[in-house]
Amino acid sequence: MSIVAYWLARIVGIIADLIILLVIVASLLTYFLSPYHPLRRTLDRIVNPMLAPIRRIVPPVGMFDLSPLVLIILVEVVSYALRSLLYLL
Repeated sequence: MSIVAYWLARIVGIIADLIILLVIVASLLTYFLSPYHPLRRTLDRIVNPMLAPIRRIVPPVGMFDLSPLVLIILVEVVSYALRSLLYLL
């Protein structure tokens, strides 16, 4: 593995971890902060574009929105696949 592929794999992992952290924090803040709170609005502007396509496909189960869980799984799978390909270089 080349040094460039190694660093690209690390960057992919860091970006995936950051996206997952943002999704978790945004999901938790929906229980504690008003929808008009500046922090929640900022996180919603970042996370909702990623969740919107999933919300169109995955319906809520009762009062639970499973789209953050689906997004986290998708980010993990894509991150794993990209890092595996980069490690082969």
